[in-house]
Amino acid sequence: MTSISDNAASYFVDRHLTEGRGDKAAYREADSGRSLSYLDMARGAEVVAGALVRAGVRPEERVAMLVLDQIEFPQVFWGAIKAGVIPVPLNTLLATSVYDVILRDSRASVLFVSAPLFDTVKPALTDHPYLRHVVVIGGDAPERTQSFEAFIQGADPQATRPASADEVAFWLYSSGSTGQPKGVHHVHSSLKATSDTYGAQVLGIAEDDTVLSAAKLFFAYGLGNAMTFPLSVGATTVLFGGRPTPGDMIEVLNSERPTIFCGVPTLYAAMVAHMDKAGVPVAPLRTCISAGEALPHDIGTRWEAHTGVSILDGVGSTEMLHIFLSNQPGNVEYGTSGTAVPGYSVRLVDETGADVADGEVGELLVNGASAAACYWNQRDKSRATFEGMWTRTGDKYERRADGRFVYCGRTDDMFKVSGIWVSPFEVEQALVSHKAVLEAAVVAARDADGLEKPKAFVVLADGASDAVLSDLKDYVKDRIGKWKYPRWIDVVDDLPKTATGKIQRFKLRETA
Repeated sequence: MTSISDNAASYFVDRHLTEGRGDKAAYREADSGRSLSYLDMARGAEVVAGALVRAGVRPEERVAMLVLDQIEFPQVFWGAIKAGVIPVPLNTLLATSVYDVILRDSRASVLFVSAPLFDTVKPALTDHPYLRHVVVIGGDAPERTQSFEAFIQGADPQATRPASADEVAFWLYSSGSTGQPKGVHHVHSSLKATSDTYGAQVLGIAEDDTVLSAAKLFFAYGLGNAMTFPLSVGATTVLFGGRPTPGDMIEVLNSERPTIFCGVPTLYAAMVAHMDKAGVPVAPLRTCISAGEALPHDIGTRWEAHTGVSILDGVGSTEMLHIFLSNQPGNVEYGTSGTAVPGYSVRLVDETGADVADGEVGELLVNGASAAACYWNQRDKSRATFEGMWTRTGDKYERRADGRFVYCGRTDDMFKVSGIWVSPFEVEQALVSHKAVLEAAVVAARDADGLEKPKAFVVLADGASDAVLSDLKDYVKDRIGKWKYPRWIDVVDDLPKTATGKIQRFKLRETA
């Protein structure tokens, strides 16, 4: 059975007009001053839907979106969903070769691309077997493309198409922390599932909130922060299309004065270091959240000392669409990922699939209504990840006796020293708690006897020198145990990361 009400666009876009929010700002761009009211968003989505139908794009065909965080993004995303077409937001930071793989894998018939990104994707467009239209947002349209304005000009507005709650609504490509990205299918009901759980019961988002997400719209965490949650209650989102440097984020926080800020641990660490050095205050916030990687204890406490606001650290995934394990307002303990978000169940299992006891390390499995349907064209990986009601996260955790979960690392990042599991994240937390270390990543390396030991890669804070390295090993020994300290420490300018801020340790292992 299908109905208009089961199409996600009905809930997140259409109903705001009947509920009287048409004149309210849904989005505004911090870097340009442009804004988009709820009425403009709805009408814009209807016209995009009509333009897609006019262009011969059929329901269930894919539309790739290589679009910066700008007001055209929600119009294209919801316009496609209205028409029954499947939008596929793409990471805006990838290489041409990866775009070529994704565009061919998804078989997208239309590509919407922000003008500043066109030159990167252009070489992948030659003789493409599936693309029929390339639509450029902003600037002039190069040869064999159309401008966004020309594509939608004169199109008849298209009403929201009936859909099934279980019908695929959009795809996201995983961030590829361990290799090539995978196409993840999400159904219409998944979006509301995340806003009814994390959005309402942890974030507590309300209509009078204004959200700023440093995490971009093209991946699951940013999509929830800046799209699903604010649109679920009629709030306002501030978009920032540029690279979220610490100085820029502090400036936007102070100029736009959002009530909710959504960041990642790497950015929080850089912002704290910036505030330590420059002494720049941050305008009052109601709530801050973090995901992408576990938040180090030291970063959370330093942020709170500067701002007076705690960070709700949590864990989510592309496969689950948003956060399913989190600290709660008024119940924050840095160094832990908190407890299960209402609406989700979690368990820890060993290599045989048996549940592990409190205090033991196991792989985290999660059960919730926002789980993806499958990976596109990767049946073996789908079967290995989606086990009935449970989704394997690939994260190793320890559950304490009080029910809180402590992150230990990715399944393929964990290793044993002297027969005891070592969590790279635990060693990294100890390292970044030293005032001379800005960031750290730890992997396994083999010593002269062929035995695995921790090796650290560190980014030093401004003003720190290599002379501190001789102290770091003893510092880690004193904090977490003598067998866990890094036997080798390399100083690097930066660490390889995904767009979500996850450290790509597999790249570091190649050099270890």
